[in-house]
Amino acid sequence: MRCSIRSTGSISRQLTAEFLDKWKAAQPADVIVERNLAVDPVPHLTEQVMGAFYTPAEQRSPEQVQTVQLSDALLAELFSADIIVLGAPMYNFSISSSLKAWIDHVTRAGLTFNYKETGPVGMVQGKKVYVVTARGGVYSQGPAQSMDFQETYLRAVLGFIGLTDITFVRAEGLAMGDSAVDAALSQSRQLISELVPD
Repeated sequence: MRCSIRSTGSISRQLTAEFLDKWKAAQPADVIVERNLAVDPVPHLTEQVMGAFYTPAEQRSPEQVQTVQLSDALLAELFSADIIVLGAPMYNFSISSSLKAWIDHVTRAGLTFNYKETGPVGMVQGKKVYVVTARGGVYSQGPAQSMDFQETYLRAVLGFIGLTDITFVRAEGLAMGDSAVDAALSQSRQLISELVPD
């Protein structure tokens, strides 16, 4: 899934494409479903959508049934996937609003998480997640680490629905000069090669 608003010049798109190309070459029998949230965005939640989510399926009006169709389709994709690959650039220390909208549509009580006596339990189990991030600065360490609400949020919200096996491929320092870009790309590509061996 690609989330960058940039159609050209996007490092997260570029690295996500390289990851998927290597995966296709290594696992040619796998079925890959791709979503481009910039081209085909998921709408943000509304009062009507939330109302439909919390109305039992057998009690939904025809309009509510139509309202939840996209969310149900996104859930079907999520549950059928063995591997999830997210291309997620950092925007203002967090994720894109398009990725947040997707998360809002797949984080649904009774479907992807439930509450037990001991607290919330994620219901999306047994899946591996790879997140390819692109960041202008360096946030995995150093003085800006406390401003990383991208990786911390994704670990928290994906873990909340049961996706705890997450690997991040970080391209950092992309606004810090050509040599930093070259180093970030080299490190990211090396990690992708290790994660998806030929």
